[in-house]
Amino acid sequence: MPDGDKGIEERRRCEDAAESPEREAPGATAGKATPGSATAADRRAGAPAEAEPGEHTGTARDGEGAGGSAQVDGETAPDGKAPAAALLEKPVEEREAAAPPVRRRRTRLRRPGSPEPDGDGPRYERLPDPPPPLLDKVRSAPPAPVGTATLVAAAVTGLLSGLLLGEGLAVNALLIALPLAAAAWFAARRAGRRPRLSSLAWGAGGLALLAVPVWSDAEWPTLLALLAAVGPGALALHGCRSWAGVLLAPFGLVTSVRRAFGWGWRGVRERASGGDKDLAPLMRSVLVAVILLLVFGGLFATADQAFADLLGSLVPDVGASGAPWRIALAVLVTGGTLAVAHTAAAPTRWDGLGPGPGRARGRVEWALPLVLLDLLFAAFVAVQAAVLLRGDDAVRAGDGLTYAAYAREGFWQLLFATVLTLAVITVAVRVAPRSGPRDTVLVRAVLGVLCLLTLVVVASAVRRMDLYMGEYGLTRLRLSVVAMELWLGVVVLLILAAGVLGTRLLPRAVLASGAVAVLAFGLASPDKLIAESNLAAHRDGRTLDLGYLSGLSADAVPALDRLDEPLRSCALRAIDVPAAPWYATSLSQARAREILAARPLQARPCHDMLTGDISPSVR
Repeated sequence: MPDGDKGIEERRRCEDAAESPEREAPGATAGKATPGSATAADRRAGAPAEAEPGEHTGTARDGEGAGGSAQVDGETAPDGKAPAAALLEKPVEEREAAAPPVRRRRTRLRRPGSPEPDGDGPRYERLPDPPPPLLDKVRSAPPAPVGTATLVAAAVTGLLSGLLLGEGLAVNALLIALPLAAAAWFAARRAGRRPRLSSLAWGAGGLALLAVPVWSDAEWPTLLALLAAVGPGALALHGCRSWAGVLLAPFGLVTSVRRAFGWGWRGVRERASGGDKDLAPLMRSVLVAVILLLVFGGLFATADQAFADLLGSLVPDVGASGAPWRIALAVLVTGGTLAVAHTAAAPTRWDGLGPGPGRARGRVEWALPLVLLDLLFAAFVAVQAAVLLRGDDAVRAGDGLTYAAYAREGFWQLLFATVLTLAVITVAVRVAPRSGPRDTVLVRAVLGVLCLLTLVVVASAVRRMDLYMGEYGLTRLRLSVVAMELWLGVVVLLILAAGVLGTRLLPRAVLASGAVAVLAFGLASPDKLIAESNLAAHRDGRTLDLGYLSGLSADAVPALDRLDEPLRSCALRAIDVPAAPWYATSLSQARAREILAARPLQARPCHDMLTGDISPSVR
């Protein structure tokens, strides 16, 4: 074909390619992308099918092309070929590399409540973020892997609980608490926590409360001491300072139980798999030692009766009937010990849940109700001054007023009023004005007067019960409520001190005062105090309720032993002093056994003495 015809045919092909890109050979990517379609390169690259208006998806843009010399609008390249023809002659890979990057459409999220954009495209709405879990801001990071010392201490605690618990609480409670405290110590040290002096003091306070079952035989002071020991122990593990931390710290042990089992199981599994921390040699050694002790101990016990008696008094009697209960008890205590150790390694920061300061109120809005309350308290205190000063004469001077009516109908109301006053003070501190020194003086003056008047109310309530107990004697209920009222008075004094020195130490000071009060109450042997008080009233000419005294614990035996026969035998016969092993015997029980062994009880009919009041003439 002549050269002129060749040039005409080539220009015609270029014009046809520029006007109709869809008629190009399969696989070509020249031309502009139309809406709703995608080029081959875009489909292989995973680009969206729709591009922004005015953008090119397959050819060079703004004069950029293969080799940087191809142009648009039908202009020719330096080699005389049209841009489309030049691109079609190149391989697909080179055309894809020469193509400019494709802009992807960004989907803008619409905020809730904003107007919808125009168009028929998809619309998206951002959902509100879910609130974080309640404990996320107080839960600490996962603890370090459990150490061998912690596992051994937990196993020892579980073993001792299975062997020593079951016959009662005495020295065994303290013996079980010691390895439990050691497990917490080892876990905290492995996690990098260095116990502060205050934490050690709280831990020692919790252990000191376990001296109550060692000393006293009465169940109610023992149970109170065990419950009270949880507070200082939890505070030693968590190290809390606020009211929320002091009140919620015992619940941190409950939240750690589930995670503690998995934490301990992973540690046991790692050490059972071998390696440097393999516990198999230690377990084999313990098993061999137990077998040897059982075999030779049994042989020596059958050879000598004295050695058999000694061995029987030292080693717990684990029968086949009680084995399931002991095993279950050992498993539960082991899990509890792991929970304590887990808490020591990763304590929950309960201080983060404490409420912030309340919205401050104006002076009139805040002070007016409290000033009126102060006036009411002052009027009541003025009326009570006669009782506080004159005592018995004021009661007897009342028209038809008896000790029972005076004390019973007044003490409980005053006790409830004391508790309500503490609640009022707590709320008032949160909403008190705090804009300057004048507000500080106002708060201290109003609340200080209220606290002082509350102390007078406490004194009035205690005086009422004192008059009642002087006439009718002590009982467990009367002694308990008086002790409770006295402790509330101590709390009011602590609030007064916090108003002067600051409230930073107030939560822990209140907890410490409660622990000291429970410890003193238990070591004072309430049953012994009740027996001595009633015997003293009987010697002064009042009647004696021997039936009530015979229901006391072994703590009352030394006092009741001073009664004359047949009252002594009738009172002591009903008191149960069981023969328990050494680890379940309190000091009061041991003393009672010595008294009963030295002076055996006489066989006398006691029905009439135990069902009625004993007159003063019968000693």
